Amino acid sequence: MSVSVPAIAPWPARPLEGHVVLVTGGGAGVGRGIAQAVLGAGGSVAIADRDPDALAACLAEWQLGERALAVTMDVSDGDSVAAGMAQVLAHFGRLDGLVNNAGIADPHLPPLDAASWEDWQRGLSSLHGAFWCSRAALPALRASGRGAVINIASTRAHQSEPHSEGYAAAKGGLLAFSHALAVSEGPAVRVNAITLGWIETADWQGPARRSQPQHRAVDHAQHPAGRVGVPQDIGALAVFLLSGLSGFVTGQEFIADGGMSRKMHYAD
Repeated sequence: MSVSVPAIAPWPARPLEGHVVLVTGGGAGVGRGIAQAVLGAGGSVAIADRDPDALAACLAEWQLGERALAVTMDVSDGDSVAAGMAQVLAHFGRLDGLVNNAGIADPHLPPLDAASWEDWQRGLSSLHGAFWCSRAALPALRASGRGAVINIASTRAHQSEPHSEGYAAAKGGLLAFSHALAVSEGPAVRVNAITLGWIETADWQGPARRSQPQHRAVDHAQHPAGRVGVPQDIGALAVFLLSGLSGFVTGQEFIADGGMSRKMHYAD
């Protein structure tokens, strides 16, 4: 009996054609980079952010009409998330992908024995946001038939500097949350995590906060990839994980740090 070899399958030129993706913290920084990558891959995007000026700037600069929706949302507030999700579904009628990106950017908190409960909760904000947004999105993601969630973590889940306990706990929690949710929701919804290293976002902010990045040669050289990361790097990986190209991938962590966490470092 002869067995035929599968034919060469063409790669999709626009792998997110027909997909709707919600990106939290999507008005600036890495979130904006992911949102723009989704649009470039043929998808539609809802950008959720607490900063209305950053949201307005995105829509004005993109000029994409119905393919882009701005949603004012506070991911730490369940009612705000529910209202935002209703707005997304009313506009697009479906949801195929969720990127839990929103959270504080500053990892430093007071020393643990001087930290308040509010300080600790602030450090955990990205984990709380992933809970509220995933909870609200899951019914639509299940109904999609191709639902995918990406949780944005940090290499600080694996290595630390002083007084970053809350932030590290949140990013480590996002990794565990990702594989647990992948098991709970598979096969209807795939869940993965992208763990970020140094990603420069100074020129990806809202207009009032935008600035030209300033780096020393050593900043680039300490990365085996030879440079500091940019939001486009994360956007490209996110497109892969949101699309059918990664249909056999779930519950995994993808470290995007230019190889920095694999490099031995010694004091001079």
